[in-house]
Amino acid sequence: MYLNIAIEDLCMPEQASLREAISVLQNGAKQIALVVDKERRLLGTITDGDLRRAMLGGVTMEASAASVMQRSFIAGREKMEKADVFALMQEKLIRHVPLLNRAGILVDLAWISDLIQQDQLDLSAVVMAGGFGKRLLPLTESLPKPMLPVGDRPVMEHIIGNLRGAGIRDVNVTTHYMPEKIINYFGNGRNFGVRINYVSEDRPLGTAGALGLMPVPDRPMLVVNGDIMTQVDYRAMQAFHREHEADLTVGVRQYDLQIPYGVMVCEGAEVRKLSEKPNHKFLVNAGIYMLEPAVHRFIPRNERFDMTELIEALIRDGRRVVSFPIMEYWLDIGQHEDYQQAQTDQGKRRMSA
Repeated sequence: MYLNIAIEDLCMPEQASLREAISVLQNGAKQIALVVDKERRLLGTITDGDLRRAMLGGVTMEASAASVMQRSFIAGREKMEKADVFALMQEKLIRHVPLLNRAGILVDLAWISDLIQQDQLDLSAVVMAGGFGKRLLPLTESLPKPMLPVGDRPVMEHIIGNLRGAGIRDVNVTTHYMPEKIINYFGNGRNFGVRINYVSEDRPLGTAGALGLMPVPDRPMLVVNGDIMTQVDYRAMQAFHREHEADLTVGVRQYDLQIPYGVMVCEGAEVRKLSEKPNHKFLVNAGIYMLEPAVHRFIPRNERFDMTELIEALIRDGRRVVSFPIMEYWLDIGQHEDYQQAQTDQGKRRMSA
């Protein structure tokens, strides 16, 4: 057997919604959902990438699994030797192999991470922790925003824990406002399972400017705002970044805006259409980025420079900038109500653990 969970935990019927598929992917932690019939015959697969591409294509989360599942898939036979499964994965360039019995019934799933030890991600990370947090005053009078406690740990400890869990060991932390609070707590990072290097901003340099104070990296760099609570899958983000051959990948979050009035569509004085309280969906910047080393030449040294400016510069130069939909938990702690929501969410997770 390959799985340390029941195969049923990865299965769902084809009429189930994509929202349910997200739950299966997150709870199963195998980056795949298996669509089956009542006899558990395999009908199709939905991977992490399939779901994120569907979100970018405007598919709603209430759409059925059948509408996005891959009906063509590579499967193996029951009790297949691990060496043969791994060879099949290498030949077909796939990460999952469902195993079926002679009747076509799903009995197991082989995942490449169950066959070989997951290496550390070939990424360094930057946590942007230099902001003032003015909107959270008076909480930030004596603490920088990344040090505000959520549950029993500072926001930044949650962030570093997620980076470490994804296999990232080298972390740069940019500081400006009350840097000693951060440095005294985290030190060199050894007690938190990472190696921390601090980058001091003598003056605020914006959301990208501090990157210009660092040596140009020799590998991709993950940049995370220091006021974000999230469970985003950084391995999935790196795979998405590579798949799209991106120079810069921006984590995005769907934001729904409902107009509280009836919207009139007019041509001159003529009313052509009435839309009652329409709901508009937008993809907003989630404050998580993945950058290739070549991107750093677009960042000026010791000048204020925001990520929005970097993105615009790359687009003007014909570089490839892609968006990575975040379907996992995500919360930007920018205002008091967000901070309170983070506390509530953390309490719920501790109760359900």
